[in-house]
Amino acid sequence: MLASCLLAAPLLRAQREKIPAGDLDYVEKTWPDAKKTNSGIRYVILQSGTGERPKPGENVAVLYTGRLLSGDVFDQATDKDKPFLFRVARDQVIQGWDQILPLMKVGEKRLVVIPPELAYGTRGQPPKIPRNATLAFTIELLEIKANEPTPRP
Repeated sequence: MLASCLLAAPLLRAQREKIPAGDLDYVEKTWPDAKKTNSGIRYVILQSGTGERPKPGENVAVLYTGRLLSGDVFDQATDKDKPFLFRVARDQVIQGWDQILPLMKVGEKRLVVIPPELAYGTRGQPPKIPRNATLAFTIELLEIKANEPTPRP
């Protein structure tokens, strides 16, 4: 009985954490000082920001590199002249991004570890992102851009 409880403990911890057990061990060893959100996203502030925080619906410009935990880069936008633009909390990006960006200030850069259920989940994004992949991003919030007015019909 005790042995089954000891074997189940890491599984229960991983379920609470939202990150698969093997990935969780790697994340905790690699980024031991990472903070955690209620939804299970881990993050480390690499560079503090001094600007505003974006609100849901605002357009933002970011630089980022997305990696699998193996270190393989699957996507990036690293040219300040061609940042990635999107509207926060409008389902234009993965849920993890929609949750973490409103917590960042303009000028801030974070390492962000996103559990599968807040990324691409069980479907993945073949061929670059496997199913149930925990993803690591470096994200730099460059600016909050003025929202474009909605064109009239």
